Amino acid sequence: MEIRLPTDLSAPLGRFLVLLDRWNRTHALTALPPADRREELLLDAASLLPFLASLPPGARVADLGTGMGSPAVVLALARPDLEVLGVDASNKKLAFLRQVAMELPVPNLKAVHGRLETLPPLGADWGTAKALGSLEQLAGWWARHGKPGAPFHALKGSDWGEEAVPDGWTVIPHPYALPNRGGRVVLELHRH
Repeated sequence: MEIRLPTDLSAPLGRFLVLLDRWNRTHALTALPPADRREELLLDAASLLPFLASLPPGARVADLGTGMGSPAVVLALARPDLEVLGVDASNKKLAFLRQVAMELPVPNLKAVHGRLETLPPLGADWGTAKALGSLEQLAGWWARHGKPGAPFHALKGSDWGEEAVPDGWTVIPHPYALPNRGGRVVLELHRH
C-alpha cells in the first residue's frame, strides 16, 4: 500500500504544522522533532484514507486518544462530509485541537474530552487509534463506542504480531511503509 497525502490538503496541513510548532513551544504537546512531524503525524494518518471510501456522508468517525489530532485532522480535512470526533483525556491537547478546528478551519472536527472507559458511548460508524493500547484494550473501547458491526482501524508498528487477537474479533493487517520511519500496519478489526 503506497501512502500519499492528497495534494489539495497541502495548504491546510502546512498551517496545522505551523500551529503545532507555535503551541508546542509553550505547551509541550509533542517531543517529536519538527523534521519528523509531517511523516509521523500526517503521512501516517493518510494510510487510513482508503478505508473511509465506503462511509456515507454524515457518518461519525472517532479517533480514540487523538492527542494533537493525528489522525483526526487529516481524516476531517479529507472528508469534510463526515463528523470526526477527536477523543482524548488531555485538556491541553484538546485545546490545541479546538484551535486547529477554528483556524484551519475544519468545521467537521469536534474535540471530545473524557476517558474512554467512562465516556458515554459515542455511537461511531468507524473508528481509529494510533499507538494507544493493546488490541485487547482497543477492542474493549470500540465495543463501547462503536455501533454494532462498525469497523475499527488501529495504526500499529510492524511488531503488532506479538499481540494476542481478542476473542470474538477478526484482524486483517494492511502493511505499508513510511519513507523514513519504516514499516507500519493498519489493523482492520471486526467483531464476529
